Amino acid sequence: MKVGIVGLPNVGKSTLFNAITKNHIPSENYPFCTIEPNVAIVNVPDPRLEVLGKMYNTQKITPATLEVVDIAGLVKGASKGEGLGNKFLSHIREVDAIIHVVRCFENGKIIHVEGKIDPIQDIKDINLELILSDLEIVTKRYDKAAKSYKGGDKKLQQEVELLGKLKELLENEQPVRSYPASKEEADMIEGFFLITSKPIIYCANISEAGLSDKNSRDITLATSVADYAKSEGNECITLCARMEEELSDMDEDELSLFKEELGIESFGLDKLIVAGYKILGLISYLTAGEKEVRAWTITKGTKAPQAAGKIHSDFERGFIKAEVVSYKELVECGSVAIAKEKGLLRIEGKDYVVQDGDVVLFRFNV
Repeated sequence: MKVGIVGLPNVGKSTLFNAITKNHIPSENYPFCTIEPNVAIVNVPDPRLEVLGKMYNTQKITPATLEVVDIAGLVKGASKGEGLGNKFLSHIREVDAIIHVVRCFENGKIIHVEGKIDPIQDIKDINLELILSDLEIVTKRYDKAAKSYKGGDKKLQQEVELLGKLKELLENEQPVRSYPASKEEADMIEGFFLITSKPIIYCANISEAGLSDKNSRDITLATSVADYAKSEGNECITLCARMEEELSDMDEDELSLFKEELGIESFGLDKLIVAGYKILGLISYLTAGEKEVRAWTITKGTKAPQAAGKIHSDFERGFIKAEVVSYKELVECGSVAIAKEKGLLRIEGKDYVVQDGDVVLFRFNV
């Protein structure tokens, strides 16, 4: 699963990518510093793993991971090819979800492509380019399907009807994700590879001064972005990408001390990665033992045999049962043995839907 970082040039996308991945790619003060997308695999923060690691005195902890792509800055006219727009738009089509970075800080040394700081207008400019790009694709596909449809082909008829609805939606400058699709329609839309059908998180990027002054203009702008996201039914995370990049160079002991001084449990970056994981419809189940404590990524709604298959195909093929206890109950008990004594360790069959935080031991025979 890939999450793509998008936004106008010079809003902090590459700085944020550096913070997420602990890489030091260029993040210069000019448009299109990033041409080809930078890609990295990042760990999904999960404090449950450390707790289980201590409980089991484990040798190794393996978190869930997420693929993050830093995509070059888009500008007005991108849907018509401005600023290498067609190339960059094709990169966005390849990701599964979008983190839209929005500039909410003043800095005379860092140019803004539109000459002024206006995060809501910036969002609208980017969203319009994505909508126009999708509209072009939907219109071409609709015209071709309508021309081919002669009656009698039910599948083609459904496609024509759906494309007609999406075309009207996009013409009204609404993203495809706002369409209340049925399961069958959602499957069809997935095959259209439309950018605005992808789930999105807004990231309000503020200055370090904005972090310490809750009455600053940065916070006012970030709040406007959060309100805009809420009106769309989307999430917004506020952070300072520059500070997060600096923090990424600290070791774990320094970070823990810094968190303690600030009185916080997690930084904005951790919240952003976790939010990106969740909007993809992903959850983690856990396996625990002396050799390894590990988080396994599955799609929400996955049944036990398919979840077992994430470990090894033999686990799914020869699935017998799953021994399951929730993370919370296991920690409260202090050990699997006590959880079993209390009747909290359950035996689940092939129809069991695995839940986030389930600690699971699969039994199988091939």
